[in-house]
Amino acid sequence: MIDPKLIRDNLDLIQSVLKRRNMEGVVDLGELGAINERRRALIATADELREKRNRVSKEIGARKAKKEDASDLMKDMEGVSGTIKASEAELEQINAKFDEMALSLPNILDVSVPDGRGEEDNVVVRTWGEKPKFGFTPRPHFEIGVEHDILDFERGVKLAGTRFYVYKGLAAKLERSIISFMLDLHTREHGYTEVFGPFIVNDDSMIGTGQFPKFKDEYYRIERDGLSLIPTAEVPLTNLYRDEILDGENLPVYVTMQSSCFRREAGSAGKDTRGLIRVHQFQKVELVKFVEPETSMDELEKLTANAEEVLRRLNLHYRVVLLCSADTSASSCKTYDIEVWMPGLDRYVEISSCSNFLDYQARRARIRYRKSKGEKAALLHTLNGSGLAAGRTLAAVMENYQREDDIEIPDALKPYMER
Repeated sequence: MIDPKLIRDNLDLIQSVLKRRNMEGVVDLGELGAINERRRALIATADELREKRNRVSKEIGARKAKKEDASDLMKDMEGVSGTIKASEAELEQINAKFDEMALSLPNILDVSVPDGRGEEDNVVVRTWGEKPKFGFTPRPHFEIGVEHDILDFERGVKLAGTRFYVYKGLAAKLERSIISFMLDLHTREHGYTEVFGPFIVNDDSMIGTGQFPKFKDEYYRIERDGLSLIPTAEVPLTNLYRDEILDGENLPVYVTMQSSCFRREAGSAGKDTRGLIRVHQFQKVELVKFVEPETSMDELEKLTANAEEVLRRLNLHYRVVLLCSADTSASSCKTYDIEVWMPGLDRYVEISSCSNFLDYQARRARIRYRKSKGEKAALLHTLNGSGLAAGRTLAAVMENYQREDDIEIPDALKPYMER
């Protein structure tokens, strides 16, 4: 959630952000401004009336103490109390509408984010490694998996429907090894604390990280219990500290978690219908940071480097892309995508998305910190990134390490495969 002061003082800035994001019309800013003005007027009126009620109540008490008649004041107070009650009732409705609209506004974009209308306007900032060379035509991972009987898409469909799959033998062990390798790297060398949390969360958690209310229909819901399956471990990790004040001396806080992720993939009809690239359930290792505001942009660079290191250790060619304004998620102010080369698909595929949310999530989830005792608590900044998506990493290993009749195991994974 953006700072409400911007709604009061700078609707033009919000309008320019919506235009850059290609999100004009997502919120009626004229209506939002009017609601905010009415909200402020109701608050001021209610405060004035409460002050009057308190003052007159004291006067009534003084008269009664002197055994003087106070009926005129008491009658006046009946009207004041009724007005206060009516104002509070209207304010409750106005606040609900204001919050609904304000929560639908996207984050402010960083000045370094390039303008653009879609992924074609994203900017490649660096590449690493080289594309592998083969003495044969490389095949996509789904063909390799079926041939070696380690990926079973037909049974995945039988069990759950389209865009589900079953791992067998080597694929199951290889992905498990990839996850263990990534967790060890991030906890032993990058300073993250491993966490294991729920894969099902309440609505407050989804609101805190920005999935609700705007994108509620994109996620799997358990309506009977008012819960949702997580789209990413970003949700439980970030909400660990919802409604809490952290000690500034303990910042930054880095946490990581392995989880299954569940997504409807709404709007992706016809895209990557085969294989592991776009599925309804996948495994991922998530990285989340809680940091002081003045360090968050530096922390974004470090976070991205942490995710890149996984690919470097696996010797997989990749590029880092700075997302343009229209391709940056609503909650993020700046995002780098890491795209791994897939020789079988003959294209790059996103394998990690690393974002700085500034105080957008912290304000929604009410996560604050206090630099020192006695100081006023302030909103901190949150960041998150995939470190990495395990299924896509498995697919990348299969395609880049394929041989004519086998799949080679990357050196970094061999110790895990031997367990």
